Amino acid sequence: MNMSKPLVRRYPVLGARIPALPLANLPTPVSRHPVRWCGTPVQISVKHDEKSGPLYGGNKVRKLEYLLQRACDRSAERIATYGAAGSNHALATSLYARRAGFACTCLLSHQAATARIADTLLQHQQLGTEIVPFGGARKQRVQQQRAALQGRDVFLIPLGGSSWVGNLAFVNAALELASQIERGEIPCPKRLYVALGTMGTAVGLALGLALTPLAIEVHAIRVTDEHVANASALKRLLSKTAALMHHFDAAIPAKLAAQAKIVLRHDFIGDGYARSNTSTERAISFARDALGIELESTYTGKALAALLHDIAVEKVRAPLFWNTYNAVRLDLPPSIKPDFARLPAEFRRYFDPRVI
Repeated sequence: MNMSKPLVRRYPVLGARIPALPLANLPTPVSRHPVRWCGTPVQISVKHDEKSGPLYGGNKVRKLEYLLQRACDRSAERIATYGAAGSNHALATSLYARRAGFACTCLLSHQAATARIADTLLQHQQLGTEIVPFGGARKQRVQQQRAALQGRDVFLIPLGGSSWVGNLAFVNAALELASQIERGEIPCPKRLYVALGTMGTAVGLALGLALTPLAIEVHAIRVTDEHVANASALKRLLSKTAALMHHFDAAIPAKLAAQAKIVLRHDFIGDGYARSNTSTERAISFARDALGIELESTYTGKALAALLHDIAVEKVRAPLFWNTYNAVRLDLPPSIKPDFARLPAEFRRYFDPRVI
């Protein structure tokens, strides 16, 4: 049992029954930045989860601590997960699965082309990731998954690592943040802004904050399609995570989900997943110049765009931005070329500069 985690220290029964592999560099730091936006002076705090892991940062490393431990407990030999072609989650899973001694299969779907996808696929090639094309109607996806995984000793990680077990990582992260606020490292914000993809990060943060006396609203900025992230699905994941936490440790309040403060925001996705827009690009530039962090246009740029909008329009003061993007450089050998013999034919398009 890792007693360095505030969740484990506070709820040792839960920690003993749902253990985690030590993969992440925790706690991740926080910083405060007195800045001006649209003529308004404001202090923005940042939670630096881009520095969460030695191999790869971002929000997925925390979840993988719990999920890969689960795979170890079940004596699995292979990890499988889902994502889009340029998925940070899929790449992080492959990196940390390999470190933990697992083979890895990623079932990948197509997305709007960006310049980063080719490098991501090359990283998978370096890691020996088995890439399986995944998409179409539900029946077709079931057939694709069965053909790839049936008869193999596989532990399947859901899209984005967002299961109730994976979500515990961000319950712990919220308690980690509460300790940093208590020590005076940053002021207590009224609002915390985070990108909402498969919802687990926001759900875990909202439940973790509900275990504290802090009155912080989690503003979850939707960046994926509404059939993935919506109010009904968010409520179900929130309720399931809270119920199973209470099931495994009666010290967790039975009505924790009702105490969670989470606001689902739909107004910054623009033209859709992985499609940028003017407000997103302005936020990315602001983050680089004023906050000293690198963001991207699929997730974190849209979350920061929401925060900046609220400063300008609602005069929000002292907000907290939770950076879920990786900051660890993954340098590829200059000589590396795509091995098209090992890459599914339909993914070759991402190496064609004409489609970006």
